[in-house]
Amino acid sequence: MMSKFDLSGKTALVTGSGRGIGKGCAVELARAGADLIINDLHDGSDIQATAEEIRELGRQCYPIVGDVFSQEGCRRLFEQAIDLAGKVDILVSNPAYSHRAEFLNLEADHWERTLQGTLSAGFYISQLVAEQMVERGEGGKIVFISSVQAIMPIGLSVAYNAAKAGLDHMMRTIAMELSSHRINVNSIQPGWIDTPLERVTWTEEAIKEQGALLPWGRLGTPCDIGQAAVFLCSDAADYVTCVSLPVDGGFRHRDCDVSRVAEMMQDDS
Repeated sequence: MMSKFDLSGKTALVTGSGRGIGKGCAVELARAGADLIINDLHDGSDIQATAEEIRELGRQCYPIVGDVFSQEGCRRLFEQAIDLAGKVDILVSNPAYSHRAEFLNLEADHWERTLQGTLSAGFYISQLVAEQMVERGEGGKIVFISSVQAIMPIGLSVAYNAAKAGLDHMMRTIAMELSSHRINVNSIQPGWIDTPLERVTWTEEAIKEQGALLPWGRLGTPCDIGQAAVFLCSDAADYVTCVSLPVDGGFRHRDCDVSRVAEMMQDDS
């Protein structure tokens, strides 16, 4: 019996998929049987390595280099995707930009770039893909990569927090408007994920130490997010739409972990 998680015959477009969470989503979708259109800003080893890994799984893969932070960039990507693959059944929208700074010192260009890369880019590419899905009349799946920071006001991240919160509310509105077309629209809220970008900021030792403090005992991986994307893009999630799915190993509630509570109680005694 065919698994409800089988994506054979589907074509997925994953933006920002040269490495990190985007790559994790692309590879796991391919592992589930989907053919892939992958995208990255730069034409280099990242996107080529991701394409090769997908092809080694026996799937078609079309790497497209392009900047999806603008409406015109999204249009070029979408048109190339249709020319190469003929259709898009699944969209995972993963572009993002983050610059950590105190609110009082955050420069306007970083604010604009963050909203442009996270919120506007998601709108532009999802609108193009959804129009095609509606025209084809076969439904579809759209997943936005959000963040637990959509609900957690983590410091030094005012623009990123606002952009991700806006992304989730945009997702819910799109989901309601597309429900009659049987297009499922959801988002994933990753917690602290071990990506190449995190390793620019944190040492290996710090990542292990901080991961051990989380309820699940480790940082998440791009594969963890990719597996959640497979679920949301599969027939198993046919009745799931307008949902923000946290995939964070308990990160949002880490202070509620029994060991942390016990430690605080000892400190108070």
